[in-house]
Amino acid sequence: MTPPRHSVNFWIGNGILAIAMLMLFFMGPLSDALGLWAVALWMVLAAVGMGLLMSDKSEPPGPD
Repeated sequence: MTPPRHSVNFWIGNGILAIAMLMLFFMGPLSDALGLWAVALWMVLAAVGMGLLMSDKSEPPGPD
């Protein structure tokens, strides 16, 4: 049996969510530099990442 492969959207979504997570670690300096736009940018990145992640239509793993 071959393991299920994920689509490109799945991996891009994970990458964008990783960037959004890193933004949370640096939200203090980012909010000093960008103001309220730092939170808006984080929300957009999180929404796009989740959208790409959820658009993956691969089959769920079956019972073993």
